[in-house]
Amino acid sequence: MRRHPVKSMIAVHMREHAPVYLFVIVLFLMGVIFGAIVVNSLNFSQKQDLYYYLTQFFGQVSKGNIASAHDMFQQSYFHNLKYVALMWVLGISIIGLPIILILLFLKGVVVGFTVGFLVNQMGWQGFLLSFVSVMPQNLIIIPAFVIMGVISVSFSLQMVRNQFMKRGHEPIFPMIMRYTMAMMLISVSLLVSSSLEAYVSPLFMKQVIEMVGHK
Repeated sequence: MRRHPVKSMIAVHMREHAPVYLFVIVLFLMGVIFGAIVVNSLNFSQKQDLYYYLTQFFGQVSKGNIASAHDMFQQSYFHNLKYVALMWVLGISIIGLPIILILLFLKGVVVGFTVGFLVNQMGWQGFLLSFVSVMPQNLIIIPAFVIMGVISVSFSLQMVRNQFMKRGHEPIFPMIMRYTMAMMLISVSLLVSSSLEAYVSPLFMKQVIEMVGHK
């Protein structure tokens, strides 16, 4: 424990918040499943319209006619940062607890819909495209959002307990400082996911699109 303080802190955190992690992960997976189901509920015209815009985008990717990697990085990072910051604010507001859960569910819906639509329209080629375009950055984004969601939910619940318990509650300022520090660490991790989305995923996508186009 003394030799590995960070590992021990993580272990304690996971043990104390295991039920919340389980609930949040299940909620996110339900969102993924719901997003995949929504794909099948689209009519033929809606699928054709979406597929048209998708093929146009893939054509631009293969020709290199997309936004610069720097612009993509900025857009991706600030979009994800706003998402995390919103969860931070909702956690402090106490009444934002249900909205945090809705945000996590919607993130799952987006991932499920994106992968489901590509596979539905393009089969194994769509799966390969979703693997290189969606998976790299989401390997970091999804755990980051789940952790932030758990911390926000736990903080909100602690705030509620402090409101109703007159004795033995923890001082609010140290709680907010730890909560803010956690958000800052997660924000730093999002730099890596945005780098993958801006600099790595487009290269993989271009290779896959060219490979699929030759077949």
